[in-house]
Amino acid sequence: MAPVQADAVMLYTRTGDNALELTGHAGVGATVAAQWRHVPPVAGVAALEVIRRGEPVWLEDAQHDIGHYHLIGEPSRWPTRAWLPVVTGGTITAALGVLRTTDAPFEPAARELLQQVAPLCAGNLSMTGASRARPADRTAQRVQAVFDALPGAAVLLTPLRSAAGQVEDFRVDAAAPDSVDVAGRHGRQLVGARVLECYPTIAGSPVWNGYLETLRTGAVFETDSFPYQEVAAGVRQHSTYKLRAAKLDDRLVITWACEDEADRQRRLLADLQRVGNLGWADWNLAADTITWSPQVYDILDRDRSLGPMPLEELPSRLLPEDLPAFAWELQELLGRGTPLDHPFRIRTAAGVRHLRMVAETVPDADGTPVEIHGFVQDLTARRRAELALTESRQAVQAQRNVLEAERTVAARLQHALLPLPGQSLNLADLRVDVAYLPSHDDLNVGGDWYSALEMPDGSVLFAVGDVAGHGIDAVATMAQLRFTAKGMVFTGSSLTGALHRLNTLLLHAHDGHHSTATMVLGRYDPTRRCLAWAQAGHPPPLLVRQGKTEFLAPPEGMLLGATPQPHYGEAECRIEPGDHLLLYTDGLIERPREHLDEGFDRFAEAARRELGEADAGSLQPLLDRLLSGEQRDDVCLLDVHLPLEGGGRS
Repeated sequence: MAPVQADAVMLYTRTGDNALELTGHAGVGATVAAQWRHVPPVAGVAALEVIRRGEPVWLEDAQHDIGHYHLIGEPSRWPTRAWLPVVTGGTITAALGVLRTTDAPFEPAARELLQQVAPLCAGNLSMTGASRARPADRTAQRVQAVFDALPGAAVLLTPLRSAAGQVEDFRVDAAAPDSVDVAGRHGRQLVGARVLECYPTIAGSPVWNGYLETLRTGAVFETDSFPYQEVAAGVRQHSTYKLRAAKLDDRLVITWACEDEADRQRRLLADLQRVGNLGWADWNLAADTITWSPQVYDILDRDRSLGPMPLEELPSRLLPEDLPAFAWELQELLGRGTPLDHPFRIRTAAGVRHLRMVAETVPDADGTPVEIHGFVQDLTARRRAELALTESRQAVQAQRNVLEAERTVAARLQHALLPLPGQSLNLADLRVDVAYLPSHDDLNVGGDWYSALEMPDGSVLFAVGDVAGHGIDAVATMAQLRFTAKGMVFTGSSLTGALHRLNTLLLHAHDGHHSTATMVLGRYDPTRRCLAWAQAGHPPPLLVRQGKTEFLAPPEGMLLGATPQPHYGEAECRIEPGDHLLLYTDGLIERPREHLDEGFDRFAEAARRELGEADAGSLQPLLDRLLSGEQRDDVCLLDVHLPLEGGGRS
């Protein structure tokens, strides 16, 4: 059973007037103890409630509990608390409080352990004001006489049983002079102490269960090294023990060994060598002795039965190409005493290993090296990781170079195929402004495109499209759609007929590359001031008229390249003087993790503000308002504007 983290403990006993008196405490501090030393019999005191009801109270929600109880100390200091009844002589006369800085409910195992520990306080309460001294029985006296003559730590434990015969605790009735516990008590200072009173975290542990099993069966109980922690005077004490329990009549003889600091340091050194994959070595040149730690044999792949390797033999294990540099460093170490820190490689049965040796000399009074000590470290795993990282970086850089080259070609091709006008276009009686903004992703060139040109019959052709994907393929598909669409309309195809043929073109590309695209295709008749338009899965145009905005109701139309049998319809929109009709690609309205309707609403509001005036000019204020944050995709925008009557062409 895991120990319970108790940051503060308080023990209250009930007085004759049903008030509470603080009998003992730890961890709460002198100020809090003084403030709560005497508690009158008032409502809302958890300790009183526990004594009256005989049931534990678990306070695990400070915000809730503060409205029902008087909480000792600041709630933020101890956000969770437990109060448990203590039975003395068959009557509940005390309450044990456990105050925790842990802001989490008590686990079921912790609750069970606390309820087992609380009765142990009854022993201390029954002995309050009395001496621990008790008449020693004959067996305890004889055992004590034997202990006094023996080295090492040993105690005699007498079981303390309940009326039902169950072991509730053990009492120390004899102790060897060399016995020392985690709190620093020596020898006969331990006599009379109760195990669970002095070491409460042992309750329910494998050691406690081992005591009970030995008492029941007589089988000797022994442990391997185990860590033990106890809180003494508010300070956590840590020790590591090996323990043995043997039965003597109806008692237990416990012997133990506390591992000393030297043992702990040796274990730490062994752990350091294992974790760091290194080992220490010492060559005593004066005494002609060599000492290696076990790890060095593993690193150098040397049979331990051969013993340590002489220093002059070490260079023979190196790869030939590493030998000259290492030999020079070794010569400097032996000749001038220059410290050595050098990487090298050796060949083993498992393959080549990358090693590092660090060494320094110990000179005699004349400055002559008489001893060399240092360490050897296996860097093979690190070196392999470095090589793999280098290869990965090179591969990433090569791929980036390819993408950069592709982007450069795609950007130049895009610029050649889709030149941007330096000023507004005057087509028929319209003024057309064009904006194209590439995405902020430097490695991708998109397939957004537009067309705006005057036809031989005086009408004006408009098109805005967006090819799925990026790079060379997207730009090539964009070029196909742009020029093919113009050619089809020039040669007499209807708008819907052109979309059908463009759909077929994408489905049956000769290079096997299948793309999809969206498009708005429109033809403006200046005599009627009417725009006929069709669309293929593209966002609808936005009409700005007299300070109001409206998205045109789209006719039927499917994504180009999606199906062999699409359906396309046609719609008309009359253009009135002062109107702005905006054709655009989805990069203008789409945002990550945002519903598309929000993008449409934002676009409409920005257009109303910036183009509400009939003769509004540049598109830049509109773009600034819409694209003030990160731009993840290309943006293409056409503003088709019919100036007011008499306004003329700008």
